[in-house]
Order: sequence, then C-alpha cells, then structure tokens
Amino acid sequence: MAINQNHTTEELNGVKCAIVEKNVSKGRTEFLKQLLEYNRYSVEVAASPAPKAAAVKPLAEGEIAPPAEPQLPETFTVGVTDMMFNPINAIFGRLLHTQHGEIVTLAYWHQKEKISHDEVPYFENKI
Repeated sequence: MAINQNHTTEELNGVKCAIVEKNVSKGRTEFLKQLLEYNRYSVEVAASPAPKAAAVKPLAEGEIAPPAEPQLPETFTVGVTDMMFNPINAIFGRLLHTQHGEIVTLAYWHQKEKISHDEVPYFENKI
C-alpha cells in the first residue's frame, strides 16, 4: 500500500518495485533507465496496460460503422527495486547525479534541460 500518491509500489515483471513513472514513452523510459542505473538502482520496465476500450454497440441494419480509433502509442511503467525510492525525495534531496557528475535538477529530470544547472535554485528557475 502506498504512503501517498508520490510513493506507489507495484509488481513489475514479477518483482516488487517502487514506481518511478507510469505511462511514459520509449524515449523517456530509456532516459530514466540510464539515469537510475548510473545511480546504482536496479530498474524494471514493463509495458503499461492498454486503456480499457468502450463497449462496442451492435450496428443496426444499414448503419455504417464508425471509423476505428487511432492506435495509442506504446507506453511503459518504470520502477526500481529499492522500495524506499521516491523520485521527489531523490531530486530535492540531491541524491541523483548525471553521468557528467552534476546533481540532477527538476528541469533535468523532466528533460527540459540537457545539462543540469545545479547552481540555479529550482524556485528561481524560469522554465
């Protein structure tokens, strides 16, 4: 059971994990996986379940079928096996580092900056 919505746990690939992010794209998944593995976390990635489809009502005689809905992009759930991990605490507690040795900032975590600028406090960042 989660302490709050920011500290959720789930079983991914048969392993109990603390959830980092849900419904993320393949590119975001790769970014998080590289960053967390560099920081010595064991990362588990699983495909997110497909959204529930609405019930299909039978067509009446002479009625035309509506066009098929576009296929949603494949998304993933990213988790770490360290059950104490919380992304908010890790970022603001300055516990994560980039491959270049800089401390991960909120803007870097959200991929708004390619280089982490730790010298600028997060509350003064105008992104």
